[in-house]
Amino acid sequence: MRIKADKKAIQGIESFIGVYLFTSKSKPIYIGKSINVKARLLSHLENAKLDKKESLIVEKSDSIELIRTDSEFKALVLESKLIQTHHPHYNVRWRDNKSYLYIRINGKDSYHKLRFVRKEKEKAAQYFGPFPSTKSLEVILSEVRKIFPFCMQKQLSKSPCFYSKIGLCSPCPSAIEKIQDLIIQRQQKRLYRANIKNVIRILNGETELVKKKLYQELKILVKEDKYEDALILRDKIFRIEHLINQRLFNTENFQEYDNSSTSIKDLLILLGAFIPDLKALHRIECYDVSNTSQKLSTASMVVATEGRIDKAEYRKFRLKNPRSKSDFEMLEEAVSRRFRNKWQLPNLVVIDGGKPQIRKIQSVLKRDNPAIPIVGLAKNPDRLIIGVENLPTLRPRTNNAGFRLLQSLRDESHRFAKKYHVYLRAKKYSGIIEQ
Repeated sequence: MRIKADKKAIQGIESFIGVYLFTSKSKPIYIGKSINVKARLLSHLENAKLDKKESLIVEKSDSIELIRTDSEFKALVLESKLIQTHHPHYNVRWRDNKSYLYIRINGKDSYHKLRFVRKEKEKAAQYFGPFPSTKSLEVILSEVRKIFPFCMQKQLSKSPCFYSKIGLCSPCPSAIEKIQDLIIQRQQKRLYRANIKNVIRILNGETELVKKKLYQELKILVKEDKYEDALILRDKIFRIEHLINQRLFNTENFQEYDNSSTSIKDLLILLGAFIPDLKALHRIECYDVSNTSQKLSTASMVVATEGRIDKAEYRKFRLKNPRSKSDFEMLEEAVSRRFRNKWQLPNLVVIDGGKPQIRKIQSVLKRDNPAIPIVGLAKNPDRLIIGVENLPTLRPRTNNAGFRLLQSLRDESHRFAKKYHVYLRAKKYSGIIEQ
């Protein structure tokens, strides 16, 4: 998707995780990623009033290209690929000592070892990056190495390396070279190369392909009663899920220009015309559900206290009612269970969804807590559905701090519900293997 590089065009897009390219005559001059691209672009415009570099990026751009991803990890990988391809003029924060930071897989070495490098030199090697810092690169490789062990030594040693003893270099090339049985040696080499192949797939952002293949292997191992091997494979799948779903690479370096008090004030004004009795927003609760084909269904409740995300108040629900066949019914179950608990009551309930979801939850609130107002946050584009008569739709300005607070809550509720769903899927496979 491509839009004009101006505030009106940016305000017309929805919030999403992804990569954006400021371009001049179709040539990228700055590339970035964000867990909320819309908010990030608006911050570029705001910061351009104060920062010379930001001002030049905005002034010289005639369009912005937008690319959606389904995780922050994939956004980081894609951003790195695009920067490596285009070397945008204003991506100076990716430079260190006037060179870029890459992961190199040596093509000349028979074991294809991984190294951190500053410059692209070897034509036979594969390069992944550039990456914003040594720290973020180390985080990536540390996580990937726990899934698919690999060697980072420059030279083979006389004995297996230290990392082989803790499972991070397995099979160890130094140990492979010492194997006398040629058949076993070839098997170990194939295993090491398979690890490297999967590392390359992950660094290319092909995590879904890797997961799919591992799940297929896991089912075969379970059928063959090879439970020890299945446990190892199960742990690899868990780590990939963790890599994808956790926020490990928060490299955003901009300052938000809204604060919690402004968010509450703007939200009260925004909703006041529709809900005149709404006088305070000490506590806002937002709900979402997550499942795979209505299996292992979960729901989340995330909370903002005085306009700030309050993780201590988060709650998660395992949905077990067999009559809950749709997302609407699952959402109804979660909210009904919430209000059977003696937790602090919210001033506002927010639902990730539109009019059908609002109608469903209205019936719950009218039964249990008729005074609590409700709004829905629908997508494509983001808009508010107000839970009053006729369910009016409101499209606030995207720089409205109150609206952005609700978007943040919606994104958090989705992340939290999905995280619990992934955990239950992992637990299910544990039970199958350990039986």
